[in-house]
This record gives sequence, structure tokens and C-alpha cells, in this order.
Amino acid sequence: MRTRFRGITVRETLLLRRADAGSDAPWGEFCPFVEYDDEEAVPWLRCALESAGVIGADWATPVRHEIPVNATVPAVGPADAHRVVAASGAGTAKVKVAEPGADPAASLAADLARVEAVRDALGPGGRVRVDANGGWDVEAAVAAVTTLDRAAGGLEYVEQPCATVDELAAVRRRVDVPIAADESIRRAEDPMLVVAAEAADVAVVKVAPLGGVAASLRIAEAIGLPCVVSSAVESSVGLAAGLALAGALPALPHACGLATTSLLAADTVAAPYVPDGGSLPVPTAPPRPDPTTLAPSLASPDRASWWLDRLNRVLHRVDDEVR
Repeated sequence: MRTRFRGITVRETLLLRRADAGSDAPWGEFCPFVEYDDEEAVPWLRCALESAGVIGADWATPVRHEIPVNATVPAVGPADAHRVVAASGAGTAKVKVAEPGADPAASLAADLARVEAVRDALGPGGRVRVDANGGWDVEAAVAAVTTLDRAAGGLEYVEQPCATVDELAAVRRRVDVPIAADESIRRAEDPMLVVAAEAADVAVVKVAPLGGVAASLRIAEAIGLPCVVSSAVESSVGLAAGLALAGALPALPHACGLATTSLLAADTVAAPYVPDGGSLPVPTAPPRPDPTTLAPSLASPDRASWWLDRLNRVLHRVDDEVR
């Protein structure tokens, strides 16, 4: 990673394709975070196998061919935040706030300075959204959202201000800023609890933890909220599935969080997905990994063995259509 993000400095991933389908076989990316257990990793593998053409059908037919994307601003100082947004060409920025482990008062002061810098970089017409990754309790969320909304000149929405659905619902009743649910959808046994509790105005959908493009489309339809497609910090191979999902959604009222290759110091392909004029194209298939690009980032034999063991364990949990 170029900058520490969601607590990690190295993003690990496994690329796979069918061995019996020839050199032109499509690739998939299996990249659940290393702390996730095998059960939570199952939908990530289903997504990879869908992309690789092992299960399911081809990706859904797109209804648009360009996806507007937001700049993603890690928990950096205001000068770096301004630079990231100014260089992105995007009209929307998502700002990480509520950094884990920080003193709450110092964290909010840093968040405030970061949001002010982002607003300055975007100008008055840009959209600012913040993402707390469930880092606040209800009272802290209400106070922080009010402060940051004022600093931003109006927030587009606040993503996952608290960890639980009940807390999201409580915050939503007390602030005027729309609430977006992320972890409460992608890491929930029942994503529909967000709807039943009237806990969110926006659904953040991530294709890998939801099990692939087809599964994500079904979940988005069932939830019935405006959707934002966001990445799980995949390489460009996995990011292609998120772009395919964004291309196939019937409506896409918000910019998507898919311009995340900028967070990576290296990628898996020769031509990573980099926004042009604040948007990315919708692919018809995943890009092919490039051996030369991959070479400096290959895992050690011990680490590769860990991932292959994990792959085989999770594969046994996937249903019979794969075995």
C-alpha cells in the first residue's frame, strides 16, 4: 500500500484461473483479508470463480459503459489529502475518518482538517462523503457528523458511522446527513436487517464479499436502496468485477468507490484501472495478469503455501457446482 489503509500496509491476494481452459481462460481474484475466517471467505471465492468462468454465467449485460468514481482519501494529513483529491480529477471524494486506535479528540480534529482540505481541493461544486468504518458510538457519531457536515459545506453521506444496525438507525434519526451502510450489508448474515430497521439511505455494495456480480445484483434489488459500488482494495483483476456490477445496476445515482488502484504501490496487470476524467470503463472480462508486473510482488514460498492451503479449505465450503 502507498499509505496505511484500513489498518494494513500490504494487500495480499491470490489470482486463479481454470487449468483446463487454455491460456485464454479468464482470471479471478481471491482476496479476503487475512484475518477473515474460512466461512467469511466463501463469497470471496465464489466471486473469483464467477470471474474465472468456473461457476455461474457471464457477467450481466451493462446498461452503461462508464462509471463515475470518487477519489479515496486515507487518514492522512490535510496537505496530502488536498494533493490526492486535486490529482484525481474526480468530482467526489470519500474521506476516511475515525482512525482506529487514535485519541477521539485528536482524531476528530485531524478528521476536520482533512475534510476542510478536501473541500478546498474539490471546490464548492464537489461532493464530500466520509467513511468511519463503524468507528464511533452513537453519541460520538452524532457530534462528529454534525461537525464534519459543517466543515464540508454539506456531506453527501456518512458511511458506516457505527458498527451495528441499531446504532446506524439511532444516528439516522438524529442527523440530517444521509447514512450509508457498508459492513452492515457485506458482513451481515442478513443484509435486509438494514432495511427492516430503516437504518440507511444508501447501500454500499462490494462484489467480492457479496459473492460475485450475479449475487450482488440480487442483493441490491432486494435491498431497494440507492447503491454505491465500492472496492475491497483488490488489484485490477478483481476490480473488474466491481466495475461490471456498477455497469449492470439499473440505477447508479452516486459516484462509485472503484478508483482504488491509486492506493496500491503495485498492481497485477500492465495497465491498471486508472480513472480518466473521473470515470472508469466497464470491462467485458477481467484483465490478464502480467508476469513482468507481478514478479516483484510474488509471495514467498511459505506465504504462497498459506494461501493455497486457505484456497483449498474454502473451496471445500463452496457448494457442489464447483467440486
